[in-house]
Amino acid sequence: MLGIQTISRQRLGDKIADVLRNQILLGEMNPGSNIPERETAEALGVSRTPLREALLILEGEGLVIMAPAKSPVVANPTVNEITQLILVQSALEGLAGECACEVITTDELDRVQSMHQGLIAIADQAEALDFFSADMAFHEAIVAATKNLPLIKTHAQYNSRVWRARFMSSRRRVKKRSITLQEHANIVEGLVLRDKDQTSAALQQHLRDAITNIATVFANQENQE
Repeated sequence: MLGIQTISRQRLGDKIADVLRNQILLGEMNPGSNIPERETAEALGVSRTPLREALLILEGEGLVIMAPAKSPVVANPTVNEITQLILVQSALEGLAGECACEVITTDELDRVQSMHQGLIAIADQAEALDFFSADMAFHEAIVAATKNLPLIKTHAQYNSRVWRARFMSSRRRVKKRSITLQEHANIVEGLVLRDKDQTSAALQQHLRDAITNIATVFANQENQE
């Protein structure tokens, strides 16, 4: 027996979900379009079983809609639905900022600061998806620093539902990443000072700006139709 670790079906499903998620985020799979299971499985070189597991993962994230006897469809939420989700997410991140100010450790704070510096370093040349992923990791690190398991779980659930919308906002800001970096600097400063009000307000404003960006994206799309 070779000492090779086999890939579990669930792990393969996660990998397939990563591929499809990126295609949805980058607009290679348009909102409202069908995802034919047989053709998609063949294109990915996998069976339909792990593909369906991946689709169920994406359904839980609000990126795909599944229905009996029908092909899965890329979700196409309205701007109002997205706005409502992000308003809740902004409140969750504001609460996370308050909690983190109380309990964040020196090592955790150093990590958040390091992630902020990393974003500054790649801001001029990073692809939209790479910058966005690093941005989300920055926020997730702050939430994790709260050690509040219900908050961490709830934040993750909402984050998955607004992932595509937040990417839309981030991509629109490619030429204005300095704004994102300044908002992050305000968040980091608040954490360093253990200033609950500043940290919470900065995190909430960061999400509220995303609502404005997304509304603009939707308006532009409507004008092009």
